[in-house]
Amino acid sequence: MSTLLLLTSALQPSAEVLPGLALLGHQVRILPAEGSALLEAPDSDLLLVDGRQDLAHARDLCRLIRTTGTDVPVLLIVTEGGLAVVNHDWGMDDVVLHTCGPTELEARIKLAIGRLNAQRDAADPDAHVIRSGEVVVDDATYTAKIGGRTLDLTFKEFELLKFLAQHPGRVFSRQQLLQEVWGYDYFGGTRTVDVHVRRLRAKLGPENETLIGTVRNVGYRFVVPAKEKAASDDARTVEERRQDA
Repeated sequence: MSTLLLLTSALQPSAEVLPGLALLGHQVRILPAEGSALLEAPDSDLLLVDGRQDLAHARDLCRLIRTTGTDVPVLLIVTEGGLAVVNHDWGMDDVVLHTCGPTELEARIKLAIGRLNAQRDAADPDAHVIRSGEVVVDDATYTAKIGGRTLDLTFKEFELLKFLAQHPGRVFSRQQLLQEVWGYDYFGGTRTVDVHVRRLRAKLGPENETLIGTVRNVGYRFVVPAKEKAASDDARTVEERRQDA
């Protein structure tokens, strides 16, 4: 699930601006299609700019976004008529028709975010390594270790561990995990998640199986090791005192 910002001047919900978006599981926040809205815009994984009604204004907004220095991908929403006049120098990363279906839209979002992540990984060789306590997940080599011991994981077990370790402490429902790890085109039941969690815990070993915590009637989360959490809390306290000084 990604966080998306939709910049639009239309007095409509996101489902009316881009109907396919309502069928996806992303978190969408709507802001006015004005440069001033960008000043206090929350962090996001991707920007959607509504160019259905005022394409010239949307073009200028895309160009303005690029002057802010952000590298967040920008998708311009256009009509079929607008598609005929868009140009590469407008500053967007991709264009999408407002009638675009959810499958195509999801693919374009993933590709745009994926390209940005690849660029960031190239600039930071360790960006693909996830560390949480004694768990080390290397997304480039598809290897996972705990306490220096390499885990013999299937592809989905690896993806499940990686996703949970990327969001330590955050609780995900079984349905969310199905969408994020197995994909929107997977038609199996949520029981699949329980089976993979059980297998993953077995491979982590008795001393580490509690790293994958169960939240009753909700789902699962990656449990932050106590020592790591304490160190993080101490660092946050020091930073808050520094800011208050």
